Amino acid sequence: MKLIILDRDGVINQDSDLYIKSPEEWIPLPGSLEAIARLNQWGYRIVVCTNQSGIGRGLFGMDVLNAIHDKMIKAASHAGGTIDAIFFCPHTNADNCDCRKPKPGMLREIGTRYNVDLTGVPVIGDSLRDLQSARAAGAQPMLVLTGKGKKTKLDPDLPEGTLIFADLAAAVKKLTA
Repeated sequence: MKLIILDRDGVINQDSDLYIKSPEEWIPLPGSLEAIARLNQWGYRIVVCTNQSGIGRGLFGMDVLNAIHDKMIKAASHAGGTIDAIFFCPHTNADNCDCRKPKPGMLREIGTRYNVDLTGVPVIGDSLRDLQSARAAGAQPMLVLTGKGKKTKLDPDLPEGTLIFADLAAAVKKLTA
């Protein structure tokens, strides 16, 4: 099985420093939904892996998060794509959980659930914590320059071997070439 793990905010949809707190605020990035469809056509199973501390901060509840994810799944479907699963961490930094990126707990759980060794599995994100969790899990970190990506690219702690792309569509084009 070919698996790919995508961060949500800044990779699939526009990011916001004020959090995505409603389905109306969830706006797909140009080409991202078509990129998901292309991955499906090439045999990839797509899992979204996202920190959602807005829940832990009391900014929105599970009903709103589910509505946002329903909108994302339907939008991908309209573009011909399928998102197989969504894993999320509802905690804040203060909770010191194992699932919040940059820790690799959420990625390891994906590997366990799908019975896949994460070595070399592409993990596409726009923030340093996405890439650090990928490296810690043995996966292949891939940075997109959307969302926080341009700032992340300049970080001296960028994991060695991180592949860098303009956006999700460019990363997918390389993976499916």
